[in-house]
Amino acid sequence: MKSLLFLVLISVCWAEPHPGNSSLEHERIVHIQENGPRLLVVAEQAKIFSHRGGNVTLPCKFYHEHTSTAGSGTHKIRVKWTKLTYDYLKEVDVFVAMGHHRKSYGSYQGRVSLRESSENDASLVITNIKLEDYGRYKCEVIEGLEDDTAVVTLNLEGVVFPYSPRLGRYNLNFHEAQRACAEQDSVMASFDQLYDAWRSGLDWCNAGWLSDGSVQYPITKPREPCGGRNTVPGVRNYGFWDKEKSRYDVFCFTSNFNGESIFLALPS
Repeated sequence: MKSLLFLVLISVCWAEPHPGNSSLEHERIVHIQENGPRLLVVAEQAKIFSHRGGNVTLPCKFYHEHTSTAGSGTHKIRVKWTKLTYDYLKEVDVFVAMGHHRKSYGSYQGRVSLRESSENDASLVITNIKLEDYGRYKCEVIEGLEDDTAVVTLNLEGVVFPYSPRLGRYNLNFHEAQRACAEQDSVMASFDQLYDAWRSGLDWCNAGWLSDGSVQYPITKPREPCGGRNTVPGVRNYGFWDKEKSRYDVFCFTSNFNGESIFLALPS
């Protein structure tokens, strides 16, 4: 503790102004503005529900915490929407707007726009929703040196179903599982979708790929072949496996289909 105090005193002594060296004294002056404009981005709803083929608005608005501060609003507002991936390290560009300039990306081209119901409305409108649109979206608003973000989840109403090829169980690597789901007019299910299906009664003993590359399966009635009779119900997790070499079944998800889904009761 004594050595720490000694160092602090030394630094204070050196910081004192020296006569005849006004330039050095001037350079040590630091201005900190605590009451400047602060940009806040807010999503009024954290989750939005829709279905394939529908239209949806992902809410996002921005505000200035100090609206009376001179100079606020002098910079052009830049709004950027991205879709977050499962590893949270990559983002997929969806839409960017700045002034009169607008640009959409990839499969979102021609399907996305800003609602702009007011000057501070950055909400994203998505039309003709696809199965791949499911997921988490980030709304980022940038003004000068300030920026802030909000995250909105787009959930799709639909059904999760297990799938295995005619060759029998555990014959699909990850990429083959993706194609298998596409052939069934569906996409690989996410963990959240599988978890919701388990809560609705889905019980399946065969492990299957999910869209994040993990292998899992839902159990509502524990039994010996499926983790043991004395285990608790839940979604069993095998972890992440080699997408090329490892082979399992797959859980697929589809939305806005004809007919109804029924989970078959298993024999006791």
